[in-house]
This record gives sequence, C-alpha cells and structure tokens, in this order.
Amino acid sequence: MRDAIIGQYFQPGQRLVERTLCEELGVSRTIVREVLRHLETEGLVETPQGQGPMVATIDRETTRQIYEVRALLEGHAAAACARDADEQAIARMTAAVMLIEAAFAQGDHAGVLAETTRFYEVMFSAGKEAVAWGIVQSLNARINRLRAITITSRERGTSAPAEMHKLLDAIKQRDALAAQQAAEAHVRQAAEIALQALAQEQG
Repeated sequence: MRDAIIGQYFQPGQRLVERTLCEELGVSRTIVREVLRHLETEGLVETPQGQGPMVATIDRETTRQIYEVRALLEGHAAAACARDADEQAIARMTAAVMLIEAAFAQGDHAGVLAETTRFYEVMFSAGKEAVAWGIVQSLNARINRLRAITITSRERGTSAPAEMHKLLDAIKQRDALAAQQAAEAHVRQAAEIALQALAQEQG
C-alpha cells in the first residue's frame, strides 16, 4: 500500500474503500484497517471528519516545511559524516551513488528511491546522528512520496546524481562545511522541483 501511494497508483484525494482493498490485496478487513491506520501515522492516508480514509493530499506549505527540516538534518549529518565516516561507510555510500546513477539511466524509479534511502541511512549512521535519522525515518514515507515526484522530472536524472557526487566528494575530502553546503543545496534543488510540480498540479 505504501509503495502504491508513493508510486501514485493511488492518487492524492482518492477514496480507499476497505472492501475493494480486501479484494485487491487478498487480506481481511482487519488487516486493511490496521494498514490504513499505520499509513495515517506516516502521513500518507487521511480520514476527514465524516468521511472514509483517502490518500492524503500534498499541500505546498507542508512540502516546504518537510524540505526545510530535511535541509537542516541532512546538512548537519553530512558535516558529521565528513568528520567521522570510516572507509567502509564511504565505500557503501559510493556504491549507493553509483546505483542511483544506474537506476536513473534505466528509468528505475523504485531503485532510485531505495538506493537514495540507503545512502542517507549510511551517512547519518557514519556521522553518529541516530536521533536525527529517527526524525528522518518518521518523515520518510512523505519524503519518498515527494522524491517520487521530483525524480520523474526531465532534468533530475542528470542533476540529482551530479549533486550526490558533489556531496560524496566533500565527504571523501573530509570537508565538513562543503559537505553541509552540498547536502543543503541538493535539498533546495529538490524542493524547487517539487513545489513547481505541485503548483502545476494544483493550479
């Protein structure tokens, strides 16, 4: 269900009818209700008063705030990673960036999302930023939903890997300030694309 919402199989505002979901997924109504409750805590499903569950809409103000939080947390973690990462962590991040680039080239958007999450998990861990990563994880479903919008834009297949390489290079050079600036610039660029896409979508 999470992947179906992030991948836009279910569209923002679409009603999620329990009986239909039971038939599609081949599970009981109890399981469907539990899944919907969990997705609601992740911000992917909402239940307006007097209505049934539906796919949460993505408003521009919430989007702006999510990217602001991302820039702060990822910039801080990138700087910490540049100072503290060992060679094994750097090797894992290098592999993730290469796989992100390959996934973009193949149009494998699910692969881009998976490897991007992997890159950041290693970066936060290497920088010993466990609390910050916990905050990111609490937003991760919504972050990936927005990533799914940005990675389909025409220029992102080139610009995103280039930005990730710049961040990785700063980490490899142990330049904490450059790593922070690269991480923040990457988030700002993604935010601009996401907000433009939402503006076009919502008029």
